[in-house]
Amino acid sequence: MAITVKKTKHKILDMLLNHSDTHLSGQKICDVLGCSRTAVWKHIKELESEGFKIEAIQKRGYRLLSTPKELSEARILVGLKTKELGQHLIYFDSIGSTQKEAQHLAEDGAPHGTLVITSHQTTGRGRLGRIWSMPKGKGIAMSLILRPELSINRIPQLTLIAAVAVVKAITDVTGIQTDIKWPNDILVKGKKMVGILTEMQTEGTNVKAVIIGMGMNINADKNDFPEEIRSIATSLKTLTGKSHDMSLIVQTILFYFEDLYMRYLDEGFSVIKWMWESHAVSIGKRINARLFNGKVLTGLAKGIDEEGALLLEDDQGSIHKIYSADIEIK
Repeated sequence: MAITVKKTKHKILDMLLNHSDTHLSGQKICDVLGCSRTAVWKHIKELESEGFKIEAIQKRGYRLLSTPKELSEARILVGLKTKELGQHLIYFDSIGSTQKEAQHLAEDGAPHGTLVITSHQTTGRGRLGRIWSMPKGKGIAMSLILRPELSINRIPQLTLIAAVAVVKAITDVTGIQTDIKWPNDILVKGKKMVGILTEMQTEGTNVKAVIIGMGMNINADKNDFPEEIRSIATSLKTLTGKSHDMSLIVQTILFYFEDLYMRYLDEGFSVIKWMWESHAVSIGKRINARLFNGKVLTGLAKGIDEEGALLLEDDQGSIHKIYSADIEIK
């Protein structure tokens, strides 16, 4: 586990990224950061061990040639364009569940914006306790701790904000257009690529913390998925035939989430609602909604209301507000 603030290693990487077209001498780095050349060399070697390709030429210095596609704690932090989200980063090479770890950290007072992240989650879960399968090193599991001053009934809206942020980020980084399936799935061509799980900690009627978990299939090959889910799951690599920069995807999601979250706090849910509905795959289609009590409602998905509840019009013309259900598009 690595609990991260701005380290010397990250400052060196920042300098290399900003001077990628030229060499930086070890002495120049030392002068700027106030460290020894031996320390610089050690940090360069550590970055190389994390997958950064760095050219070192005697009397000229260091030049960054390429960054890893794999998830990198240093790469996430360097260039992260948020004020709070992800600035306190807790990175694991491997963990059972980022969501469980974030729950514990939130109970212990972790600050707003704390991010728990890994590319190898062994006991991940989604809604209703379902297992989330993620091949080692080829996906992203992350849990974001928020400290919102919101009423309990507004917390489900945060799931929808997260979904819009993910859709925008994936399009920005890859050009791929994705769909949202209410309430928490991101689909491409009908197959699931991202799942979102929102949980909260309360004290009476007060919300103490919200933990938004995201599981994302990024660089998995088709055969990496268990056979029983290959027909319903996909990844960016499966779709495009190439690997993608997972750290950049995380940076971009956090950037969009923070922007949308602040707009939501300032302007209300209406600014998010139309964006969510513009990507919703079920709007205008007939669906089955299986409720927790086993009852199944069938009808036309009309949209979402100002609380984020799904509006379903049944065959008798009655409108049902659905706050939690499994949705099947007919």
